[in-house]
Amino acid sequence: MRVERARYFLAAVRTGSLRSAAAACGVSQPTIGQQLTMLEEELDAVLLTRSPGGVRATPAGEALVGPLTRLVAAEDAVREAALASNGTYQGRVSIGGGSVTVETIVAPVVGRLLTDHPGLRFSVREGSSGDIERAVLAGDLDLAVVTTPGEPAPGSLARRRLLTAPLGIHTRPDHPLAHRAEVTWDDLGRWPIVTMRPGTVLHQRLREHLPNAEAMVEAMSARTVQTMVAQGAGVGLLALFDTRPPMTDLTWLPLVDAEPVEVSLVQRADSQPSRSSRVVRRLILARAEELAGGELTAL
Repeated sequence: MRVERARYFLAAVRTGSLRSAAAACGVSQPTIGQQLTMLEEELDAVLLTRSPGGVRATPAGEALVGPLTRLVAAEDAVREAALASNGTYQGRVSIGGGSVTVETIVAPVVGRLLTDHPGLRFSVREGSSGDIERAVLAGDLDLAVVTTPGEPAPGSLARRRLLTAPLGIHTRPDHPLAHRAEVTWDDLGRWPIVTMRPGTVLHQRLREHLPNAEAMVEAMSARTVQTMVAQGAGVGLLALFDTRPPMTDLTWLPLVDAEPVEVSLVQRADSQPSRSSRVVRRLILARAEELAGGELTAL
């Protein structure tokens, strides 16, 4: 029996969807459907029931989850031993994140992958925290680094806090707030705001505390926020976990009555990460530790 078919079956049971299982396994939906049919013919048993709402294991399929899981684990152990013998890491992993987390955490990790693990292939997707988390949940991404949304993690998504960063504002040195040591939400009510686009945690925070604030710019990246502030568009609402200085001569002031912004590593909780995903996860944790200095708090 081809072990790949066992992997497809376990992915279908785990996700409850042939589409999600196909995405998680890196094949097309017709391919995974055909392979599962061949597995059922090979074992002479109906393993899955299919409906418009998805798939679920039959009693025969449930009885085979344990043995097929051990079969897959045995093949993984053989491959692990072979790779360990020559120090080679292979495979493919897809990583997601927001613009700031991609720039400050994911990009350095990608650099390490290219240097230390040239046999490992990767892809990176950038988007809002909500969009990225949904992609992880659907199996389109293996893992992601996002600023943590205020609502609980959906479904079988697992968040692991990496670090926290204080929330504050960037201003031009000639702005009336620039001489302050700190500011509050109330202090921002009269000023135009430059912040991230809707769907991001920062935009959500702004609307929670200042629902009537005038958002002059809703940017795609922290660098755009800083550029717009430097040009006089308003005060920039950002979390401070980028260790580099601003791209222009700006003043940063903490929002003393704002909760810190959390950064989380996101993965599915109902599946075991691949070996390549574990390699990337270790590098992400190491990068988060590097960033956890000064105003940052490691968790």
